[in-house]
Amino acid sequence: QVQLVESGGGLVQAGDSLRLSCASSDRTSSTHHVAWFRQAPGKDRMFVAGIKSPGSNSETHYLDSVKGRFTISRNNAKDTVYLQISPLEYEDTALYFCASSVHGLYTTGYLYQNWGQGTQVTVSS
Repeated sequence: QVQLVESGGGLVQAGDSLRLSCASSDRTSSTHHVAWFRQAPGKDRMFVAGIKSPGSNSETHYLDSVKGRFTISRNNAKDTVYLQISPLEYEDTALYFCASSVHGLYTTGYLYQNWGQGTQVTVSS
């Protein structure tokens, strides 16, 4: 069973920066398609960013409303995918999850085979 572990969340102020990490127990983060989703209180889980596998040139995709503030990247040596958020906005407050798929990069959550437990990001205004 692949394990994905998110970290890096916390309580921050609007305008700050944060880098979330998604580490895997095997080579998943460095070989599979990986996406970040977030779920705000009372709302559905939503795709925010994704990075394709190295075999697909690690092509990146973003939710339109976060383009320019979110950056997804991968460190293969550390088997970790990152999500940099800068500057943070109050509306970024959510539980952030990473997910992986061997088949492709999707905006629909149920198409991913592996999920982490999430890391909470709380932005104070």
